[in-house]
Amino acid sequence: MQLKLANEEIERLREIGLFGGLGDDVLADLGNSLEVVDLDPGAVVFREGDGGRDMFVLLDGEMEVLKQSKRKHETRVAMLGPGDWFGEMSILDVMPRSATVRAVAPSRLLHITAHDLDALYRRDLRSYSLVVLNIAREMSRRLRVCDGLLAELVANVVDEYTRPRRI
Repeated sequence: MQLKLANEEIERLREIGLFGGLGDDVLADLGNSLEVVDLDPGAVVFREGDGGRDMFVLLDGEMEVLKQSKRKHETRVAMLGPGDWFGEMSILDVMPRSATVRAVAPSRLLHITAHDLDALYRRDLRSYSLVVLNIAREMSRRLRVCDGLLAELVANVVDEYTRPRRI
């Protein structure tokens, strides 16, 4: 059985950056057409390396993003809360999942498939463009954060290995 959003949940979509700039009619249409997924803590949405052409918006709950090292050790790289979205890379680059995403609290997700985005493209090119632009903005923000973290890590490692040692 496919769950749908209640009217008050459709109103909440307006507060989520992914849907920024969309009109009321488009939000209502999305809210009435997209699948809602409820998850228990520990449930895995997808695993690193899986295929997939869909993304998710976290309506309620908390998710963790895990990345596996070459030595097969999983490390938490991000925590996601209400209003965050994930999985968009698989829609844009058609590559396997880059990380595992798992619920750490009871969670409610809005499921958006590549087919859903294609349908929006065919119905309303302006709204489709806004959604894709909002995805690009968030990906750019995430890249800036990663660049900052990487620069800090490299600076700390270089500092540690080039500092004169006291004997």
